[in-house]
Amino acid sequence: MARGAHGSAAFIAGFVVGSLLWFTIAATGLAVLAASFATVFVAIRYAGAAYLLYLAWKLWTAPAKALDAPGASPDSPGRLFLTGVAINLGNPKVIVFFLALLPTAVDLGTLTPLGFAELALIITAVASGVLAAYALVALRARRLLTSGRAVRLMSRGSGAIIAGVAVTIAAR
Repeated sequence: MARGAHGSAAFIAGFVVGSLLWFTIAATGLAVLAASFATVFVAIRYAGAAYLLYLAWKLWTAPAKALDAPGASPDSPGRLFLTGVAINLGNPKVIVFFLALLPTAVDLGTLTPLGFAELALIITAVASGVLAAYALVALRARRLLTSGRAVRLMSRGSGAIIAGVAVTIAAR
């Protein structure tokens, strides 16, 4: 929202890659392996939570400039991509979702590479579409944030929410 549409494609791509990684783990039976290496997934969860806390701190301490003010330096596409991946991989509920949904919709024992690719394309299309809709709503909401005070309130509110998400991820 703060930087316009710049980087939204990279963030969405990172988020989708995270979804596809969780889908691959669930579909290929690596969930059993994931249970065996629970400490690795705990470490990933804590790393994701730490990164979210870092983002929350950056939002909380960001200077309050109106969104149309010049000088807002956009994050690199690579950084936004990694943010999307980290947010998705830091959420263990995603694999639970896939583990609960896949067996009811797909016979994983007979899943072919073509079937896997088709499901991956569906996941990509749905996740990209939903996140693109969110990005469009955020672009429309930009018009409301024309004062420094409004931006400060939005940044601090977003920072507090992200910090809460990070604590929740770390606590589970």
